[in-house]
Amino acid sequence: MPNPRVRKIADRIQQIVAEMLERRMKDPRLGFVTVTDVRVTGDTQHATVFYTVLAGAVGGESDEAALAATAAALESGKGLIRSEVGKQLGMRHVPTLEFVADALPETARHLDEVLAKARALDEEVAARRGSAYAGEEDPYKKPREAADEDEDDSEAEDDD
Repeated sequence: MPNPRVRKIADRIQQIVAEMLERRMKDPRLGFVTVTDVRVTGDTQHATVFYTVLAGAVGGESDEAALAATAAALESGKGLIRSEVGKQLGMRHVPTLEFVADALPETARHLDEVLAKARALDEEVAARRGSAYAGEEDPYKKPREAADEDEDDSEAEDDD
């Protein structure tokens, strides 16, 4: 969305949808929903609303059941939400809404698991080998002081 106008519309749609879900939607299937992002096409005809659902918010259901129930509730309330978006935006053509479950939490959870596994493997390798360096303790090159002393000795011999 390079156009700042489109970005403002997307931000406003995000606010309107979040308020609608919090205050006006009374569907019991609707879990604890967070609107994470809204993407609007350049011609402002279509808006994709990304959301996440807190697991167990609807009667202690599992992740998949809560997500399915929330998706059904959003689909059935899509018309009401779209009409409210149209009223508050005051646009001639109201964008169509599409609700998509955001995959960000699953991706973050997977990355956390991979990092924890890598950390555990690093600790295991360190425990097996001890805390010894593979090379020198300080691998960076430093100016040699011995070479300076040799030059001073050779200059002293030349003076004799």
